Amino acid sequence: MAIFKINSMLKLINDLKRHNGPLMPALEEAVVRVLRSGWFILGSEVESFEREFANYCGVDFCIGVANGTEALELALRALEIGPGDEVATVANAGMYSTTAILAAGAQPVFADIDPDTLLLSATTLQNAVTTNTKAVIVTHLYGRMADMPALSAFAKRSGIHLIEDCAQAHGASLADKKAGSWGELACFSFYPTKNLGALGDGGAVVTVSVTLYERLRQLRQYGWASKYCAVVTGGRNSRLDEIQAAILRVKLPWLDGWNQRRREIAKAYSKGIQHPDIRCLSVPDEGYVGHLYILRTAKRELLRRYLQEQGIATDIHYPIPDHRQPALKARYNHITLPHTESATTEVITLPCFPEMTETETNELITTINAWRP
Repeated sequence: MAIFKINSMLKLINDLKRHNGPLMPALEEAVVRVLRSGWFILGSEVESFEREFANYCGVDFCIGVANGTEALELALRALEIGPGDEVATVANAGMYSTTAILAAGAQPVFADIDPDTLLLSATTLQNAVTTNTKAVIVTHLYGRMADMPALSAFAKRSGIHLIEDCAQAHGASLADKKAGSWGELACFSFYPTKNLGALGDGGAVVTVSVTLYERLRQLRQYGWASKYCAVVTGGRNSRLDEIQAAILRVKLPWLDGWNQRRREIAKAYSKGIQHPDIRCLSVPDEGYVGHLYILRTAKRELLRRYLQEQGIATDIHYPIPDHRQPALKARYNHITLPHTESATTEVITLPCFPEMTETETNELITTINAWRP
């Protein structure tokens, strides 16, 4: 039964009007600047953003592409991974890496997750790889980085390529290294709800390798070495446009401050939510960027219904593990991933965005603690 109606504005997981509102004059100026330039694809705004974002991530090169999923696919193609190859990944991250692996012609190999962090670990990866595994995509989920020192060491010992999926980890760090600076290649999405979000789709691949950089520049534009001269197979039209790049340039200087506020909200949740039917994930002191804040409960639908009655939005990231997706047509029915399968039945996402007020955060905590299933 509903206890009371919350007075705040938490009807959305991410309130993009509140997020983008204070930047509206600068965003409008950036869009007008591009319109007046008359140059809309692969111009100075993309070049500037690529340079600025590479510097932010602590790498040498950035290649802007159309979206985060194509960033992953093109990263695989840049490493010449395709038919007959296997790529290890997790199955609790929304099918994005799996989609990219299949698009590149390779086969996903699913590793289970660590039950405490819900991320890939070196131990779970070791249990999944085979002699045909050529790469691993390490997903930094919910704004939390995976154990990259251990995973990097394992990948190096095993002779497999390491790609970071940083779509939920813009600005995250571990051991004084930013997300995106650990792998041979690292992929970002700039979907509007990301920590660094465009006003449409967008993505990027970052790397320290000049060879991979040049190859990716060709792959994102038909495999061209020069106009109309395709020298690389597997190329496509996957370009970050000038308007989105200009918007991202406006937002990038704000990213660290936004991440700090997300971290504060997440810490308040983890400290304040005290309920016998709910388990909160621990929040690292530094390096975590609070992209999504999740709880775990065996009574998920009851909690979602209760919060909806209080006017609080929730979501599930993610409800179906990749190896159980209908599109894969029972191809992985023989696989059991106990920690992955348990998590996907229990996780629930709460609002967590930089513009949330302390009052809203406290009201949500109070509301959850008052839940009587």
